[in-house]
Amino acid sequence: MPGSDPWAAVLERLDDAAKLTGVDPDIHRMLRVPNRILEVAVPVRMDDGSVEVFTGWRVHHDTTRGPAKGGLRFHPELNVHDVTALAATMTFKTAVANLPFGGSKGGVRCDPSRLSLGELERLTRRFTWEIAPLLGPERDIPAPDVNTDGRVMAWLMDTLSMIRGESMPGSVTGKPLSIGGTRGHSGATSTGVVVCARAAFAALDMPMAGARAVIWQRGWTRWVVSTPNPYAGSMFLRHTRQSRSESR
Repeated sequence: MPGSDPWAAVLERLDDAAKLTGVDPDIHRMLRVPNRILEVAVPVRMDDGSVEVFTGWRVHHDTTRGPAKGGLRFHPELNVHDVTALAATMTFKTAVANLPFGGSKGGVRCDPSRLSLGELERLTRRFTWEIAPLLGPERDIPAPDVNTDGRVMAWLMDTLSMIRGESMPGSVTGKPLSIGGTRGHSGATSTGVVVCARAAFAALDMPMAGARAVIWQRGWTRWVVSTPNPYAGSMFLRHTRQSRSESR
């Protein structure tokens, strides 16, 4: 959002959490600084023959617990503060879930809705080339995020495989099933929304039967629930998001 600093907001929450939990001051100081920030130029040959140069980032916030894990987004307002904040959030998320991963995030500042399919592929492959030294199953595993999907992950995996000279299906998540994707990946985030909604209703001691909730979402989540739904019971959630032409 214009005028906001997501990285400053993350640091504020981290400082509050450190006080509440009494975390070791040395660990606290380490978590306030990302391990590495890579900024790259991403030159792309456009369909009209010209070359457009985009800016991209890959940030590793912390990899103490294991390889970095985090999404890849394409958005015209993306900046390094966004990416760094999201990488830190992935560090905390994987730790809270007790998963053996660290936190990372990446992306390119661009408007995918203005790119042809060929331009989008060339952008993805060139960006992959530029950040390839940071990637790999034991180093950093990207995933889909805002305005990226299984096709983008397939391009990324294919490019990295060509660079390394071997097939690397473990280098990304969220790829199509036909090249080793996980069946449960699609809709997993949305199912998590429903699980959290059920927990909220329980905490408020409110019945779910007949209840309605409105959820607004701009990111990767493509659906929440329909009626009937095994996760939501009789609750109906209306999912609103930008149209593909607005947010892709």
